[in-house]
This record gives sequence, structure tokens and C-alpha cells, in this order.
Amino acid sequence: MSTILMDKKEETIMKLVHYFITEENYNPIIVNGVKDEIWLENSDGPYRIVRINSNNIFNEEQLNYDYYKINSIVKQIKKKTFSFRVNTLNILLNVNEDLNVEATKNIQPAIIVNPEDGNLNVTDKNILEAFPNINEKLLANRTGVDLIINVTKDINEKTEKENKSFERTFKPKKIIFTHLIMAICFIMFGVTALFDGLDALLSVNTVTVLKLGANWAPLLKGGEVWRLISYMFLHAGIIHLMINMYSLLILGTQTETFIGKWKFLVIYLVSGICGGLMSSALDPNVSIGASGAIFGLTGSLLYFGYHYRNYLGAALRNQIIPVIIINLLIGYMTPNIDNWCHIGGLIGGFLITMAVGVDGKSKPSERINGAICLLLYVGFFTYLIFFR
Repeated sequence: MSTILMDKKEETIMKLVHYFITEENYNPIIVNGVKDEIWLENSDGPYRIVRINSNNIFNEEQLNYDYYKINSIVKQIKKKTFSFRVNTLNILLNVNEDLNVEATKNIQPAIIVNPEDGNLNVTDKNILEAFPNINEKLLANRTGVDLIINVTKDINEKTEKENKSFERTFKPKKIIFTHLIMAICFIMFGVTALFDGLDALLSVNTVTVLKLGANWAPLLKGGEVWRLISYMFLHAGIIHLMINMYSLLILGTQTETFIGKWKFLVIYLVSGICGGLMSSALDPNVSIGASGAIFGLTGSLLYFGYHYRNYLGAALRNQIIPVIIINLLIGYMTPNIDNWCHIGGLIGGFLITMAVGVDGKSKPSERINGAICLLLYVGFFTYLIFFR
């Protein structure tokens, strides 16, 4: 029977990787063109990036090149994940003890002393400040094959758990409320046509839509607050209806799949209410249409995408944000478009998603902050409408 011999420095690296992945929820990053270094990432960790480097660094030139390489790779990570600041813990295993290794703006060096002696005990204060339990959780007594088996088993279990969570979030689901909302919008358009006949296909009769629940500040002030919900199911002509229903089909299906059907319903209705509040406070005209709530879905996807920016960073940068900007610009350039409703819905969708949270991603503090901000938003525009 053959025996597997491991270099003590390799054991040190395995123990560190095991700790950061299983205890601190870091994930490996594939970085092309690097050798003898491991990159780990956790968007919510005390350091966004942990880099473990076993390359020799014996002089200042090697150290400067190492920092240059880190900055180049971090720049790519920023671009991919739509991040503005990425702080990095640079763990060095083979550095000249006489070399003055200083921190830079976003790179904090940390040195593992004697990684080859087999008794790993982290003493670097920068590591201990960020990860105070590291020495307790390291597989200190594991070596050789025993270490490999334990590291492989623990990392595989964690990966399997994360894969199941990822699958639950992104796998196709039965869409219920998106289709139900679309059906109500089509029914209400049919009711509008019963009042106005074929004229309802190309124009809007203000008297009719006010009877059916259009949003208008004077009526809100009179106590008809139900209009903040009913207005989002009415439309001004077949073109207005079809554009909104197409947008709802696309965005609603995605949001209901990613966030969940009940959260989706809350997000849709609250977004529409927030859009209606801003519109009533800042626009004197009658308002109808689902576009405020639909803009809320883009705000919701924006918040969801932020939490999954490692996977959706390119979609955020190239699709979601440009679509939001383009549609707001179209609203400003096109007459009779209630852009205040769009902006209010966008903000409301972002805040209510922050409040209800993204499963497995949102922290309790984020949900509390989202709920507080949403209440402040609703309170402010309620004051402008009813008490100004």
C-alpha cells in the first residue's frame, strides 16, 4: 500500500482553504495565468477577497510585482461583479522576514510564519482581527491522507448545499400571480370597452377610468385610497395595454421565479402603491396603468441581481440598468407619460424587495433598513398628498 506524502506548506494551504470555505463561506475564484496562489471570494465577508500566495517574495521588486498582479485581477473582479471597492486580504506564505510589507489602499498583507513546520498557528493580527476563531477551526491535527479526506468531504458537503440553494432559486417554477394580474388587466380593459365601445382601443375617456378606479390626487384626498391599487389595472388604449402586458410577462415571470410567488405579489402591489403616491404628490393629472408596478419589478431585479452579482454582474451592467435608464428617458421625451409613477415604482420595488429579503442572501439588518426606508418613503409622500 502506497503512502501519500504532502509537503507541510501544502498542508497549511489546504487547512487555510478549508477554513475559509467551510467556516467563512468563501468560494474559489478561477483566475487564469496565476501559479501557486488561491483566490477566494465572499461578497459579505470582512474581506471581499482572500488570496493565499505561496510564491517566493524575497525582495521589493517581487513585492511590487505581486501588488501589481493583485490590482490587475481585482480590477477584473470589479468589472465582472459591478463593484466599486474590493478589499483584499493577501496571505503570504513565503516572504523574506526582513522585507517591509505594508498595506496599500485596498490590500491588507498578512504573513503566515513558518508554514512548513507542520503546526499551523495563525499569529498575524490582521487575520485574527477579521477571523478571530481561525485557530479554533483549523484542522490542526489532520495530516496527509486524513487531511485530504476531511477537506474533500467538508468542501463537497458545502458545495452540495449551495448548489441546492442555487437550484431552488433559479429553477423554472409554475407562474401564478403574473398571469393572474395580466388576466385582471385584460378583464378591466374589456370593462372599459363596455363603457366606451371601440373608442377604448385607441384613446382614454377620463370620466370612464375615474369611475373604474383611476388615480387622481383630489379623490385620494377625499378618502378614496383604494385607487392606489385599482389604477394599476386600467390602461389607455390597446397599445398601452399590450406594451405593459408584454413587459409584465417578461419581468413578472423572472421576478416570480427568483423571488417567490408571494413575495412577488407583495412587491408588485407595493411598487404600484409607491408609484401612485409619487404621481399623486407631484403630477396633477389622472394616472392609470401597470407601468409603475412594472418599474418596481425592475427595481426588485436590480436588488436581487446585486446579491447575485457574481453570476449576474454582466446582466446588471449590460441589461437591467440600461433598460431602466432608456425607459426613463423615453418617459421624459414622450408626452402623457407619468414618469413620476415610474420613478416611484422603481424606488418602491427596490425598497420592498430589500424589506422582504432575498432568501439565503439578505441579512436581518438589511431587511430592517429596507422596511424603515420604505415607511419613510410612504410617510413622506402621504404627508405631501394629505397634509401639505
